[in-house]
Amino acid sequence: MKRRKIAIVVQRYVEEVNGGAELHARWLAEHMLSQAEVHVITTCAVDYGTWANVYPGGESELNGVQLHRFAVDAPRAADMYERTEAFFLREHTLFDELQWVKDQGPYSTPLLDYICESRARFDFFIFFTYLYAPTFFGLPLVSEKAILVPTAHDEPYIKLPAYRSLFHLPQVIVYNTESEMAHVHKITGNRNVPGIVVGIGINVPADVSGERFRQKYDLDEDFVLYVGRIHESKNVPELLDHFLRYQMESGRQLKLILLGRAEITIPQHPDLLPLGFVTEQDKFDAMCAASLLVVPSLYESSSMVALEAWRMNIPVLANGRCTVVKQQCQKSNGGLYYFTYDDFAMALSTLLDHAPLRHKLGSQGRKFAAGRYDWEIIMAKYQAMFETLSGN
Repeated sequence: MKRRKIAIVVQRYVEEVNGGAELHARWLAEHMLSQAEVHVITTCAVDYGTWANVYPGGESELNGVQLHRFAVDAPRAADMYERTEAFFLREHTLFDELQWVKDQGPYSTPLLDYICESRARFDFFIFFTYLYAPTFFGLPLVSEKAILVPTAHDEPYIKLPAYRSLFHLPQVIVYNTESEMAHVHKITGNRNVPGIVVGIGINVPADVSGERFRQKYDLDEDFVLYVGRIHESKNVPELLDHFLRYQMESGRQLKLILLGRAEITIPQHPDLLPLGFVTEQDKFDAMCAASLLVVPSLYESSSMVALEAWRMNIPVLANGRCTVVKQQCQKSNGGLYYFTYDDFAMALSTLLDHAPLRHKLGSQGRKFAAGRYDWEIIMAKYQAMFETLSGN
């Protein structure tokens, strides 16, 4: 049988990002090498806040995946967040929405030209995230071969009329959770488009050690762990407020360690330890050493870090206002969730005071993650999907 050629289109493809849709796309590309020739069509950008061109354009290779990088036409405007807030507060036309999608970027004319020109070269194009310009403007060019992995959240953007047609164009939509699929159906009315819940596979280093992490960063105290973008969009300011209030009221010997690039100002406090971007090895070592992982985000299609934490046998404390992660906690019996500060404080104290409960929740989470998010299961679903679409 002829080896398939698959193109994955994603806004950035860099090792400097260790979470979210971009990491999902990178892991999928590398695991898909066992069943196809895999190419990635992406931009030269690293920082989603600016979309500045960092990597050189052209062809290269990363871990066996063939990369095609294209320059972004223009950087993201410095006041894009303020403009976005204003955009949603005023009446606007469909043309205003199209301009907003282009302005938020990363818009790359040569990338879109390449997708159009290479239509016959690839058997399928897998587009990651509905939100950004490469998917929004690129998917319609090859809709007859398009598969969409939307990573859709309960957020205001998906409700824009401009996005509605996008969810009716692909041949298949690959969802991370049943909740995400139900949400997309409700908002876009696309139940006629074939959809499959596949989820996210998790890569775990062969050797993980919590003690190694403690020694490296000279840590003796118990700590709560946050992993991801340190930004308002991930609801980190509320987490910081909750944690510092909890520390003031409880007087515990406890730290909050934050892994990820800080895009907001983090208060100077002895119990807050922002370590910045760390390696995958350090991230998993940190999970082994942590008492629990906290997921404060309001908008997720699935929580990769929660799955990673469960694979490391530690429980999750999630924001209950994020339906997807709350349901993951419920289905896995792998964590607790909160709505208010009082909920947060009570749940955190309960987990910290009862080691057997933490171990039980972590163990249940591990079983859930291993049973539903193993790469062998994920790749079997993709293989069956490709066979169905190609008729063999």
